[in-house]
Amino acid sequence: MTDHPDGRDEAPGADFEQATDEHGMTRRQLIRHAGWFGGAVVLTVAGGEVISHVADNRNAAFGAAAAEGSGALRFVQVSDSHIGFQGPANMDVAGSFTEAINQVNSLGFRPDFVMHSGDLTHLSTAGQFDQVRQMMTGLRTDRVFTVPGEHDSIGDVGRAYRRTFGEGTLGDGWYSFDTHGVHFIALVNTLSLERLGHLGKEQIEFVRKDVAGLSSDTPVVVFSHIPLFAMYPKWGWSTDDALQVLALLRRFSSVTCLNGHVHQLFTKTEGNITFHSAAPTAYPLPKPGHGPAPTPQVVPARQLKGALGIRTVGYRRGTRALAVKDERLA
Repeated sequence: MTDHPDGRDEAPGADFEQATDEHGMTRRQLIRHAGWFGGAVVLTVAGGEVISHVADNRNAAFGAAAAEGSGALRFVQVSDSHIGFQGPANMDVAGSFTEAINQVNSLGFRPDFVMHSGDLTHLSTAGQFDQVRQMMTGLRTDRVFTVPGEHDSIGDVGRAYRRTFGEGTLGDGWYSFDTHGVHFIALVNTLSLERLGHLGKEQIEFVRKDVAGLSSDTPVVVFSHIPLFAMYPKWGWSTDDALQVLALLRRFSSVTCLNGHVHQLFTKTEGNITFHSAAPTAYPLPKPGHGPAPTPQVVPARQLKGALGIRTVGYRRGTRALAVKDERLA
């Protein structure tokens, strides 16, 4: 086991303390649900495995390399845009998310799809959902997928999120799809704000049935907002029933789990499963255990973009690993 901090073509397109802060969140909401920096991660599927990396201009050759040969898949992960956030940690989250979108559009290749791994909005209002939806229409890609974060579920258990982004999904917004020989599963583990990181029996049964007919050599990629491993449970950085899903995936030769939520890069490998936490596009959070709660961190303005980014991922049939590359906005 290693830990490295840093780092079917068909699909869908509780009570809180009442005192609020100046941003409209209760104290408990702010402490429990503060978002991480947003970023984009590039993932490449090659030879059956997913390789991840952060995207930046220095890695422009990645796009060309991933495109060599037939059957190459390239997609981008962005996360934690927190549209609607107002605070000193980032005075212009819409501006930094626009920069992330521009960076995706300047990668030198057209991604097969873009996945936003949650906390699209900060307070899950209709206006914020509409704004982020409109902004993502600017992405130069064939398809855009999403999973909800806890900030997208405030006050209504995700109903407003599903009205905007849930068409074609199952249950509370989960779904799966296949492309380029890879099976993708999008999970929802953010609906209970008092029990962050929970999938539930219905969703676990969905995964059981979903993967039952797959060959064990099928590369599997799982998207969720909150990590599917116990990164730091005290802060809600874990999923309490994730082991039941991971047990269903142990027979596959290559499994990659991609999440947001923690606003920083982190990689962990356990057997056949590799976990990658993504950078945010909004603001940074402290490292696990550094402070009493995961609240937005204020850094010098010139350093902010260095904490934000995107991820690109590439895959080529016949190879075992996905190529994952993380890029900073700076």
